[in-house]
Amino acid sequence: MCGRYATTRSAADLSALFEAYDDSGDRLVPDYNVAPTDPVPIVRISEQVGGSVLSVARWGLLPSWAKDTRGAARMINARAETVATTRAYAQSFARRRCLVPADGWYEWVRRDGAKQAYFMTPRDGTVLAFAGLWSVWRGAGDPLLSCSVVTMAALGELALVHDRMPLVLPRHRWSDWLSGDGDPAELLAPPTGETLAAIEVRPVGRSVGDVRNDGPELVARVPAPPLEALPEDPVLSTLF
Repeated sequence: MCGRYATTRSAADLSALFEAYDDSGDRLVPDYNVAPTDPVPIVRISEQVGGSVLSVARWGLLPSWAKDTRGAARMINARAETVATTRAYAQSFARRRCLVPADGWYEWVRRDGAKQAYFMTPRDGTVLAFAGLWSVWRGAGDPLLSCSVVTMAALGELALVHDRMPLVLPRHRWSDWLSGDGDPAELLAPPTGETLAAIEVRPVGRSVGDVRNDGPELVARVPAPPLEALPEDPVLSTLF
């Protein structure tokens, strides 16, 4: 986790939901199959604006000291267990945290020699907010805004499809994540059982496995054996 996700809300919807100034510049388009290095919406604090802004960032964080962009695809996720101390993420965790809006994320379970894709999404159709980090990389051209999703050990039913999951933040934690200076352990606290119970684990079709595919059909439910019927030690797999 997490190598693919969906984010389809408009800039107008996201800026209203997160009470953020829209700095996306009409660059946001619905994407049901976000892959590493794709442009994605993030919400962050801007000193210039004096509050929250909705921006477009490249998924795959580039630290300011990176020599080039080649390593970005390996930096899409930051582990909660080490994010405060790892050189690539520590400065962003301390001063440049963001929210990453998403409809849900995908994982794959290998069973009987085949992969079954699942889409983890709110049961009520609302937007998820992943805990994220951002950075600005200044290379030869224009400054590049990039981001990572913070991940943690999977909990509850979500652990049946993968051993990792994004750190999902309910609304009452958004402000502290964006601007709080509290204990890292509190900022990185796992979601409650209530938050987890609100997430559906939905089997979806194979088309999402190809990054060239996009559209609402990717998140449509398909028949699949119930997760309870998986072997006790399933072989878990993603495409990355």
